[in-house]
Amino acid sequence: MKASQRITTLLGGGSDGWDVFNRAREMIANGTPVTELTIGEHDIRTAAPILQDMHRAAMAGHTGYAAVPGTTHLRDVVAARVQSRTGVPTSRANVMITPGGQSALFAAHAAVCDPGDTALYLDPFYATYPGTLRGVSANPLCIRTRPEDAFQPRASDIAAHAKGAKSLLINSPNNPTGVVYSRATLEGIAQVCIDNDLWLISDEVYDTQVWEGAHISPRALPGMADRTLVVGSMSKSHAMTGSRCGWIIGPEDIVDHLINLATHTTYGVPGFIQDAAAFALTQGEAVETEVAAPFRRRRALAKKVLAAQNAVALVPAQGAMYLMLDVRSTGMTGEAFANALLDAHHIAVMPGESFGQSAAGHIRVAMTIEDGAFETALRTLCAFAEGLAKAA
Repeated sequence: MKASQRITTLLGGGSDGWDVFNRAREMIANGTPVTELTIGEHDIRTAAPILQDMHRAAMAGHTGYAAVPGTTHLRDVVAARVQSRTGVPTSRANVMITPGGQSALFAAHAAVCDPGDTALYLDPFYATYPGTLRGVSANPLCIRTRPEDAFQPRASDIAAHAKGAKSLLINSPNNPTGVVYSRATLEGIAQVCIDNDLWLISDEVYDTQVWEGAHISPRALPGMADRTLVVGSMSKSHAMTGSRCGWIIGPEDIVDHLINLATHTTYGVPGFIQDAAAFALTQGEAVETEVAAPFRRRRALAKKVLAAQNAVALVPAQGAMYLMLDVRSTGMTGEAFANALLDAHHIAVMPGESFGQSAAGHIRVAMTIEDGAFETALRTLCAFAEGLAKAA
């Protein structure tokens, strides 16, 4: 018996991009200490008041089946949050709660792509994107961005691939690059979508982590509200990664169909988790600022460390919890550098190639360990790169 092509071709015949991460975890399991700067997992846990509210909701009996679209209260809270931040009229009819942002990405593409449709996405990309598109039987088509543009997409590059495509997936603030798309970039993207009748799927899970510039949701641009699906999540904004609570914002008719999809797949999100998410969102922006503060602080620290050397270049770190570092001066690929750094100093980073070919010769560093340890690891990384660059 054979498994379906849908499941066996998720990776497109290649690696899932997690080889260095997996090797680091094997070293840790075998007793070797490793400084992990790999995944976007906060070094703080979910705040106690949120967990206490989750416990309260569970003990009060909200442990049975919850409403599949999400509880009325949470949908109202999310809608109010989105409307306040974007200015776009949004009601609960525009909101479906999902088991995290990844589930929302899958559902959004299932909603707009038929089997064989071309689904566009940008390189560098979050590692699950191409597999998500293949999972809905779409045909993934990657559009490369350029280091010399600080990885801001060019509308002309997207337009060159847009004819006949069905959707475009973007992510700002961006994982892995840390780049925040400018208004000009987003306006160019919006025009391509309008000109080519594309659905835009906007992954905005890092919208509370902006260090330079401003986050602009493309749903707020003229002509885009009826062709944009926005993916959001509690994971990054409130350090609730394990709670698996996210959402999709979109036109009412699409949300109605998404609810039917959820009825036949996830069957919703546990009610006590939704109650805790609603509680967290109603605590105001101060909570989100507190969760984001360590990354803002470590970004400033990193800029000082990197300014003192010239072997490693920093891609503009405008948002999210990552740094994209250019190590091409060493003459190595990002993958080779990451493996060599792991072997020499037991510091684990993600190769740029894990996120596509546009970031070849780069590495992604997650700013997710305590400040002192982060600074020490970054200084070691830079010294290692300097030694390799001199020998190159």
